[in-house]
Amino acid sequence: FSFFYMGINLGALLGSVLVPLLAAWLGWRWGFALPSLGMGVGLAQFLWTRHYLGTAGLAAADGERGSWTPVIVFLALLAGVALALLTGLLRIDAVVLANSTSWAMLALGVAYFVYLLFFARLTRVERNRVLVMVALVAASVMFWAGYEQAGASFNLFADRYTDRHLLGWEMPAGVLQGVNPLFIIVFAPLFAALWIALGKHGRDFNAAAKFGAGLILLGLGFIVMYFASQYVLAGEIVLPTWLVLTYLLHTFAELCLSPVGLSYMSKLAPPRFVGQVMGIWFLSLALGSNLAGQLTGQYDASHLESLPALFLKIFWYGVIGGAVMLLLTPFVKRMMAGVR
Repeated sequence: FSFFYMGINLGALLGSVLVPLLAAWLGWRWGFALPSLGMGVGLAQFLWTRHYLGTAGLAAADGERGSWTPVIVFLALLAGVALALLTGLLRIDAVVLANSTSWAMLALGVAYFVYLLFFARLTRVERNRVLVMVALVAASVMFWAGYEQAGASFNLFADRYTDRHLLGWEMPAGVLQGVNPLFIIVFAPLFAALWIALGKHGRDFNAAAKFGAGLILLGLGFIVMYFASQYVLAGEIVLPTWLVLTYLLHTFAELCLSPVGLSYMSKLAPPRFVGQVMGIWFLSLALGSNLAGQLTGQYDASHLESLPALFLKIFWYGVIGGAVMLLLTPFVKRMMAGVR
């Protein structure tokens, strides 16, 4: 999964660099159009090469054949809402929408895990593994709420308080977000080799320990930004090295959590629910990203002192959350029942 994740971040690197450059050159409409083109190319490539997959990804032998009806109903509702927004029949307050979406995603995740635990007729071992997944998903939400400050408060910090001049050229603030996927591409093979080497010697950390380390590293990245923001409070424009160091720590954190989480969710899920469980995993990313925007909303541009307070708050969230995951390590190991 680390190598798979490295491939994902190759696209992230291209997007992070090309979109802000294109937006600065031609405008944001073209910047937003570029990802649409990229997704279209990706879908075409998948359809062209899917015969190489063989039986991979097909329904489990004990699974039931799904129905397209819920998908069609959902798409119809989505199209109706989009049409109402475009025609002005429906107006939505951004803050209300963000809050409502967060609660809806949380309710969906809780409802799904309640279904698995009480109505899916799982064995005792499978239920224990589902409880482990609940802990991992909760940690994932916390992680992404901090990590996705890259596109929120970090981007504002890069735009307003960072010296982005390079050889007479002012770099668009968004380009700095390309540092993280670049680090992922460089370090993903090293982390994969580390996990394999530890596993061969029987010293590999279990899921809770890796997630705990990831959350603590996330917090350390925010303490770097806390000190950077203190310099800004003193009236200075800071070097981009502060953001680069933060992105490096967050890269290490991400490699402890995200590809590891993908792997463990696929192993812990009952075979007939693997696809749905992976959907819940990405729902945790969506919820965390939404919460990231809400956290940044607490930052008041007219009161600069709120910025270090925001970074310090997320630092404590990460460190305390990581400590809790480390304390859960022995219980998680027992409940995983042999999954490595």
